[in-house]
Amino acid sequence: MESSLEYPCPICNAQNGLILNVHTSEIPYFGEHTEMTIICNECGWRHTDFIPSEGKKASVWSLVIDNSELMTTRVVRSSSCTVRIVELGLEVEPGDNATGYISNVEGVLNRFSDAISMIQRGAARDGEEGKEKVESCQELIDKISRVKNGQEPVELLLLDPNGHSQILHESAKSTELSEEEIAALATGPQIPIFDSSDFEE
Repeated sequence: MESSLEYPCPICNAQNGLILNVHTSEIPYFGEHTEMTIICNECGWRHTDFIPSEGKKASVWSLVIDNSELMTTRVVRSSSCTVRIVELGLEVEPGDNATGYISNVEGVLNRFSDAISMIQRGAARDGEEGKEKVESCQELIDKISRVKNGQEPVELLLLDPNGHSQILHESAKSTELSEEEIAALATGPQIPIFDSSDFEE
């Protein structure tokens, strides 16, 4: 389904340039999800998010990653989700341009590795002054590699105040977030919020 939105673009403030594409599909083992993509025809900005038909309470999903077989575990991360790996001191909060994605555990770990590698390259350009940061980045990259090989156990956490994120595995656990935990979390981009029931015929 495609429709125009009477809502200004959050980037260029165009009043009539936003188009909403909605596609509902069945994600294996996850159930029905609504994929929403908002596109601005004026500046090209786009935002994608995934909303499950069920389970909308503020929640944290957790999975202990202790073997390489878990790399294929499916992960749905919404634009309001904070991804955290406490043991490695890694966290990604949803920023103003955060977008949702469907991936797997290995894909999530690769996103961390790619971000760290970018920081490492920047530090390397600083020469001797950046040497310590280069070494710290390499240490983290090596740890992530060990996690992927099942040699270093960590816990992957998805903290979502909107309850739209999930981890698909029988060992994954979901618990509700407290009011204090919700207040401490970033909520992602401030764009029009829809409910998947808005698109049911």
